[in-house]
Amino acid sequence: MQNLVEMIARFNDILNCIVWGIPMMLLIVGTGFYFSIQTGFIQFFKFGYAMKNTVGKAFSYGKIKDKGAVSPFQAVTTALGGTVGTGNIAGVAGAIALGGPGAVFWMWISALLGMATKYSEILLAVRFRKRNSEGDWVGGPMYYITRGLGGKFKWLAVLFSLFGAVAALGIGNMVQANTVAGAFVTLAGSYGAASGAGGQSEMLLRLATGFVISFTTALVLLGGVKRIGAVAEKLVPTMSLIYIAGTLIIILLNIGILADVLRLIVTSAFSPKAVLGGTLGVGISQALRFGIGRGIFSNEAGLGSSPIAHAATSEENPVKQGLFGIFEVFADTIVMCTLTALTVLMSGAHIPFGQSAGAELTISAFGTVFGGRLAAIFITIELALFAVSSILSWALYGSRCAEYLFGTRILTLYKIIFVVFIIIGASLNMSLAWNIADTMNGFMAIPNLIALICLSGIVAALTKEHFDR
Repeated sequence: MQNLVEMIARFNDILNCIVWGIPMMLLIVGTGFYFSIQTGFIQFFKFGYAMKNTVGKAFSYGKIKDKGAVSPFQAVTTALGGTVGTGNIAGVAGAIALGGPGAVFWMWISALLGMATKYSEILLAVRFRKRNSEGDWVGGPMYYITRGLGGKFKWLAVLFSLFGAVAALGIGNMVQANTVAGAFVTLAGSYGAASGAGGQSEMLLRLATGFVISFTTALVLLGGVKRIGAVAEKLVPTMSLIYIAGTLIIILLNIGILADVLRLIVTSAFSPKAVLGGTLGVGISQALRFGIGRGIFSNEAGLGSSPIAHAATSEENPVKQGLFGIFEVFADTIVMCTLTALTVLMSGAHIPFGQSAGAELTISAFGTVFGGRLAAIFITIELALFAVSSILSWALYGSRCAEYLFGTRILTLYKIIFVVFIIIGASLNMSLAWNIADTMNGFMAIPNLIALICLSGIVAALTKEHFDR
């Protein structure tokens, strides 16, 4: 049995290197460049228009009369709930440690091009969505594959849905719950309230965390997509603003070195060894790989997940909802990830270049101003909020993927399984399961990118028609 597990782990590692390797990352970034050309670089030339018609109108939406839809802003906050997560706190810190400061530059590049990809995904999701048997709007890659490319491509839609349903249980569920539980265990341990790893008190704390998160998730899921949207509309902006406030305090207290840090980010992107020293094991390939990789992992442009949430919007114009994709990537990566990066680089915290790092590095950066314990409490609470929002969003994604495969009759069963997996994820160390889910998450991008490129003509035509009007 042990040999079988090891064999599966090795095989999954090979697949993971393929779906999250540099060729795949460059393909996703290349798709962003292609759609930038197709849309006339909409993310740059229409950026002001996009902000004015997205976040600028966030509070202008009245009560949505369509029982099967949410407001455009609720749709984007639901999608942001899935992207703004532990990757913004732990992922960025890890990218800097493994790829050097230059990783931040490549993260920006992936985001600037990813805006066009996310815009195109959402446009197609709204253009080819449909009503399900319960009256809800449903859409996403599986629907713009079958309704846009035709029935002969249904196998691509099935593959996407299969990968999405599995990935939701791992990346969007178990990993998030385990991250929160681990953070609470570490925090309790710093106060002497939990025994060492594997102790009974640790397990009780992990189970308690899992039950609280699962109970909260179940209450929200009972209300369907409208309740998810209503919760996301309040939770995502609140937790984001609190985190932004914390980072800005640290950045402002060290504002004198901001220009030097920005210069370091740019120069390290092209010559990290010259800046950091060759002995640190950070080269341009590492900066490129971890910068682009963590950027894609954070904003999910090209993976096909966010369009599922946007398809539920009450907005009937695909282009107008697509503009929220530009805002979504901007908020997630250009704002949130950049603030974390500047906090880590400007705080004076020790960065273990060439080695793995995560939330502990961000906590260390916050600790330089707020003190170790207060920083740990702050980051733990933020991790919990980010994780809950991600779990709710991925519950929607996984449900829609399962629904496409088996119909609405599967929804109740899938939601029950999803909630149970939260408790499992919080209490157990299941690294293989997480790695497999990570691979499934990467595989989602393949059928999605194929469909996007094949339907690029529709994206270009609808975009031109909208702005010509």
